[in-house]
Amino acid sequence: MKRLLDNIVWHTLSGPHACFASGAGAARRYAPGFSPIVGFADPVDPDFGALLPYCGAGEHFYSDGWSGPVPSDWHLEVESTMFKMAWEAPAPPPSSNADLVPLAAEHAAAALELATLTRPGPFGLRTIELGDYLGIFDDQRLIAMAGERMHAGRLREISGVCTHPEYQERGLARRLMLELIGRQLRRGETPFLHVMRDNHAAHGLYQRMGFADYKESVVRVICPR
Repeated sequence: MKRLLDNIVWHTLSGPHACFASGAGAARRYAPGFSPIVGFADPVDPDFGALLPYCGAGEHFYSDGWSGPVPSDWHLEVESTMFKMAWEAPAPPPSSNADLVPLAAEHAAAALELATLTRPGPFGLRTIELGDYLGIFDDQRLIAMAGERMHAGRLREISGVCTHPEYQERGLARRLMLELIGRQLRRGETPFLHVMRDNHAAHGLYQRMGFADYKESVVRVICPR
């Protein structure tokens, strides 16, 4: 598991999500419309030359685990770190979640709108196609969601966790996450997630829920010049 989690983006994009990826050689990216994330077979010495033909001007990408020099034809916009966390607790007890709605193509625009407002991480119009995504609605308004993104081996990521600012402090995101975590554990998978270093509130919540820190990893936002 640790080998996969250390370079989960590459193992996802060259494995289960190859059908959602583009790239060549030792470099891959999610195709346009999905989460703007890139992965390399060797994150210490990434092959940006193989990636560049698959990237357009004005696109911005997240990379995980790479901290080396920035190639001259790329621009570094943001650098920080994030915690990779894996589930280490018993399965959550089942609960009544009749109001949790599976998100489908007709919800894609609303999901992107909520993600753009709340910024849970890299998100695209087609991201909800990558796994189970669940939402909570107030009438016709999507007010909270969570879903599944990367996976390789038995690892399955919880991602896109967000709540509209007007509906926070009601435990909505926690309910969504616990439903997804329960599904993953019943499938024999290990839930994991990423949380930015400075997001102390979310980091603490995830620890209380049953996630434990695996490692702190460099995260960068880059774009082709």
